[in-house]
Amino acid sequence: MTASKNLLLILTRNPELGKCKTRLAATIGDQAALEVYKILLDHTVHITQELPCDKHVYYSERIIREDIWDNELYVKKLQRGADLGQRMQDAFQSGFNEGYTKVVVIGSDMFDLDHQDIMSAFAKLDDNDAVLGPAKDGGYYLLGMKQLFPSVFQSKNWGTDTVFEDTMKDLQDMKVGLLDERNDVDRYEDILGIPVFKAFLIDLRP
Repeated sequence: MTASKNLLLILTRNPELGKCKTRLAATIGDQAALEVYKILLDHTVHITQELPCDKHVYYSERIIREDIWDNELYVKKLQRGADLGQRMQDAFQSGFNEGYTKVVVIGSDMFDLDHQDIMSAFAKLDDNDAVLGPAKDGGYYLLGMKQLFPSVFQSKNWGTDTVFEDTMKDLQDMKVGLLDERNDVDRYEDILGIPVFKAFLIDLRP
């Protein structure tokens, strides 16, 4: 029995040295990239913990019982699947199987995201079949649906600049609500101009 009909899925990587933010780490190093990722995780907790919906956190490697994700607020699960598409599809399918009528997924690397964006996504599902939040790099930072559309999780080059466009093609016969474009943190240029990341900036001049 679900406490809410709205479910937020949060896909997260276990914060381990050398295993997160690898494209950012190529510029600032593994340790600094890990510290940046921990800031992003804290931000994700901050913007989601008081949302009036159920929340499931999906870990990439293993579930950690005592960490920043409060066991009273977040149901903890393990991602399943060979690629990002399969892992998202499994999480969505699980949510719908449990009786949720609106399911939204986000990652945990969006400093440009706030709780109102997520609330807007659920609201847009009142009048749309799906909702997408386009990212500046050509992907998306949020996906929401009222029923499972398996095609959006298949035949994608995840992590490339065609993901949003390809997903919109999959949903061309559906009514899709769009959120404002946001910037996720993947590369060094993504942390420039954000005060909380100032300590991690380096001199790239030759």
